[in-house]
Amino acid sequence: MPTPSLARLRLVGLLEGISFLLLIGVAMPLKYLSGQPLAVRYVGMAHGILFLLYLAAILPVAVNQRWDWKTIGLAAIASFLPCGPFVFDAKFLKPIADRPK
Repeated sequence: MPTPSLARLRLVGLLEGISFLLLIGVAMPLKYLSGQPLAVRYVGMAHGILFLLYLAAILPVAVNQRWDWKTIGLAAIASFLPCGPFVFDAKFLKPIADRPK
């Protein structure tokens, strides 16, 4: 059973990754190709909030799992890449969650 902080980081990472893909794949094309900036306003705000929540959710897991600075840095960098949170989850978080207690 994963810790609540790990489950929270995984959920926020999933939502942050989806919001990033929606922002660059749907909202920005609507703004620049169709002249409809409203999508960027709402999706961008949601993504910004989720981005900050993701960064904040890294710290409790890092302390609990005793991550080194490299792993913390990779978690933070993942939030800047379109599919980064999904890759970080698959490579680092899912193995921790699947580990038997």
